[in-house]
Amino acid sequence: MELPVIDLAPYLAIADAGNRGSESTKRVSGLTELCHEVSRLLKETGALLVKDPRCTAEDNDRFIDMMEKYFEKPAEFKRLQERPFLHYQVGVTPEGVEVPRSLVDEEMQEKLRAMPKEHQPLTPKGPDPKWRYMWRVGPRPSKTRFQELNSEPVIPEGFPEWKETMDSWGYKMISAIEAVAEMAAIGFGLPKDAFTSLMKQGPHLLAPTGSDLKRYGQEGTVFAGYHYDLNFLTIHGRSRFPGLNIWLRNGQKIEVKVPIGCLLIQTGKQIEWLTAGECTAGMHEVVVTKRTINAIKLASEQNRSLWRVSSTLFAHIASDAVLKPLGHFAESPLASKYPSICTGEFVEQELSVINLKGNKGES
Repeated sequence: MELPVIDLAPYLAIADAGNRGSESTKRVSGLTELCHEVSRLLKETGALLVKDPRCTAEDNDRFIDMMEKYFEKPAEFKRLQERPFLHYQVGVTPEGVEVPRSLVDEEMQEKLRAMPKEHQPLTPKGPDPKWRYMWRVGPRPSKTRFQELNSEPVIPEGFPEWKETMDSWGYKMISAIEAVAEMAAIGFGLPKDAFTSLMKQGPHLLAPTGSDLKRYGQEGTVFAGYHYDLNFLTIHGRSRFPGLNIWLRNGQKIEVKVPIGCLLIQTGKQIEWLTAGECTAGMHEVVVTKRTINAIKLASEQNRSLWRVSSTLFAHIASDAVLKPLGHFAESPLASKYPSICTGEFVEQELSVINLKGNKGES
């Protein structure tokens, strides 16, 4: 199965004009259908491919070029940006720290054993052998009960372009998430800003991963074990090496192919909470597949970097906002499974399950 690509340009044209009334009824009607398609895909697949004219392939390449250069640095250099006392919420997280939920969650392990063999994820042998860099994107709240989730960023020496590159790509991806969040809200029959109003001053994290394919490039290696993301929505630019598998709502496992110039969006646990399970947090893994091996061979022939960089951003609901089923979702028979909770408390509870707050969103 191939995920369809949603072009955000028509929606952005009307949103930017700020004057829906001046558009033809036919065009607005078509946009309503597009919004319904966005909400349907998030509900049924937990994933969405989008094309946003504000996020170009060149932007993605510029970001990945810089991150390849960083991850290729020696481990002792990278560890200078490590902040374990802040639960790795900023700076670098070395390989061997992030623990996939499937390794520690017994209930999840039972579900995995019950899956048909062809749809089962690969079993990780321990913590993920990938590095990650956490970069806070967007304004911080002036007052918050969750200061550690809103810490100052860390900039490595020797990268004068770091802040501008990280902020530029981060803001562009958040803009794409906000457009999708508005469209999903409309599609679900909620006010347009139902989700985006809760995202304001959220602890959004640009969190690229780096996986050393020269060292760990054997087929079957698990870089990110089977897990869901605890945040609202996760967005990725196209990686230069394939290997992301996702599970649809029906349990089917598919390897994602992101077209050039497109972005992948996945549902996290916070949107599951806000929709009382209408959307569920999408399960996924990153592994070395046959397609990864082919990409490694090509990159080697072309003398390119063998670090697999994912340009991942975790978009969050604001830490001090309340997570609860919104609008008509509060009347859902499943709403009682999603009691009201402060988002920051929810995040801390989720993190406590996986390596004592060592993870941020896992992806």
